[in-house]
Amino acid sequence: MVRSPTQTIARDNNNTLFICRHSSISFDNLCKLLSEKYPEPFASWVLGTPQTDIKVLKTELSIEPIRADYVTFLQLQGRILHLEFQTKLESTPPLPLRMLDYWVRLYRLYRLPITQVVVLLLPPAPETVIETAFVVENTRHEYRVICMWLENPEPFLNDVALLPLAPLAATTQPQALLQQVVGKVNQLEPRQRTEISAYTQILAGLKYNQDLIRKLFREGMMRESVIYQEILKEGEQRGELRGEQRGREEGRKTEGQLLIVRQLTRRVGELPQEVIERIETLSLEQLENLGEALLDFQAIADLQAWFNTLE
Repeated sequence: MVRSPTQTIARDNNNTLFICRHSSISFDNLCKLLSEKYPEPFASWVLGTPQTDIKVLKTELSIEPIRADYVTFLQLQGRILHLEFQTKLESTPPLPLRMLDYWVRLYRLYRLPITQVVVLLLPPAPETVIETAFVVENTRHEYRVICMWLENPEPFLNDVALLPLAPLAATTQPQALLQQVVGKVNQLEPRQRTEISAYTQILAGLKYNQDLIRKLFREGMMRESVIYQEILKEGEQRGELRGEQRGREEGRKTEGQLLIVRQLTRRVGELPQEVIERIETLSLEQLENLGEALLDFQAIADLQAWFNTLE
């Protein structure tokens, strides 16, 4: 089923209109949600200047076939900014014609200058020409295109509202960038962290393998926990007191066992003594694997099933 295109509108105190339209089925909803929830950072990023005091208003372009469009207004210097997110370049009707169509409808309704920006989330096929204008005989209509894969990731990494887009930014080391994103997510306060983590993992799915995404976010969540940091520090201190690499490794292993027991107790309840003894026989690598796997455990039976995989 094909959905009607949607838009978002916000207004501040300076007389500019900000229009945000999103075209995809799953990822467009997320971009729409983010632009409505954080209109100021999104407008500031696209316009290149700080925007404040924005209020989100709902309206629609009533001319068919655009129905029930959500539009975001930013009042600043009497201008409309129309921001459109595209997962892929291909569209029907073609993107240049659609941008012209929106420009005419918006100008007819508001009688204000209009700046249109298309944000492409994924690169098109090689040799594809990314058009930035509609041209037919004497008619020429231009708009901007932002290619996420060419964008500097720093502004996205340093703004919580834009952070979910950071995995799609330019990098020569994709996994290292995703690890940076995980680190930034885990620095957020708990309530915000849960929300932004979900948004980020969804958009990262456009570019990264889902298993890698789950693995890095689980590891990051574990490593950012206060308990983990304290135990790691204690283990290193014990190792240093022994003055040998072996001592440091043993210290980390011992404290790692304590961490695993605590985490398992929280998830599945009090552990039998034989289970604790079994954990104490695990190598450091096995402890790390168990630390990741236990995030999915619901009962002691899940732990026993995991032990069975070692046999």
